[in-house]
Amino acid sequence: MGVYLSTPKTDKLSENGENDRLKFGLSSMQGWRASMEDAHSALLDLDSETAFFGVFDGHGGRVVAKFCAKYLHSQVLKSEAYSTGDLGSAAHRAFFRMDEMMRGQRGWRELSALGDKINKFSGMIEGLIWSPRGSDSNNQQDDWASEEGPHSDFAGPTCGCTACVALIRNNQLIVANAGDSRCVISRAGQAYNLSRDHKPELAAERERIMKAGGFIHMGRVNGSLNLSRAIGDVEFKQNKFLPPEKQIVTANPDINVVELCDEDDFVVVACDGIWDCMSSQQLVNFIHEHLNKESSLSAVCEKVLDRCLAPSTITGEGCDNMTMILVQFKKPVDRNKKTEVAKQSTSGADETEIHVAEE
Repeated sequence: MGVYLSTPKTDKLSENGENDRLKFGLSSMQGWRASMEDAHSALLDLDSETAFFGVFDGHGGRVVAKFCAKYLHSQVLKSEAYSTGDLGSAAHRAFFRMDEMMRGQRGWRELSALGDKINKFSGMIEGLIWSPRGSDSNNQQDDWASEEGPHSDFAGPTCGCTACVALIRNNQLIVANAGDSRCVISRAGQAYNLSRDHKPELAAERERIMKAGGFIHMGRVNGSLNLSRAIGDVEFKQNKFLPPEKQIVTANPDINVVELCDEDDFVVVACDGIWDCMSSQQLVNFIHEHLNKESSLSAVCEKVLDRCLAPSTITGEGCDNMTMILVQFKKPVDRNKKTEVAKQSTSGADETEIHVAEE
């Protein structure tokens, strides 16, 4: 639950872009929530052959989501694994790097700089949604040197965010996910989940939480957090005898590497504000119905947001912040390169799942 407005904010931040390989549209909306805590990144040209898309759903505040939208892609790019072509390992390292970078005086200063600013004329909160664009954001030379100051012992932020990231290079799609945002691909009209929602009730998540000294109450970690993996949330990462991936809440992402084929229509990366209202297959069907009716991909995303927005806050469903990125493949890729598809184990599910690998 959360604090709701008397009427929803339906203004949308939307964007479109394309290159010779991909076309994307995105849209974000605050909705019924009292503040907007989502952020995103959309970079068609992380380098000359790689695109990067990410959705970051904040909780307890918006600064961690904004921090990830600003810095996570650059940490992927700077990784030694990235230079050798191992994008999965590069993304994996970058998730943990976010927690490291937000500590100490430097981390405190950066998070403070991303704090809320209110426009005195409109009353609107500014700087809520980050969408780095252009090559300038990739060329910033910064080794993140430590700083001395009154906040040198800052352990990190108590708020946090999910992170669901998709990198596309040639015929390969790499998905990294921590939390309950989700990436879905439409293959010949069928929805396939490329990420797994990290909830406390999952057996593997429950086991890690309990071993690290945590507990689950009413479906929430330590009675507080309703997801089991996130960037930030330092209060759940205080066991000094355990590595980062074993903490009560971890930034450790599942990594999924998918070989694309010419049956692939598009990829969606979206926060749980969408998935709480529509199943993966329902969303894929909705997009297919509107692709040829709308003038742009962002307009399709806007239709989805309007479809999910609740008429009231009575049930809570459809009342969350909403962010969605839709990426369409412009050219067919090799039909012979397909991945093994397994039926989702959930009984009665209307979507299937392409294998998710955890590093």
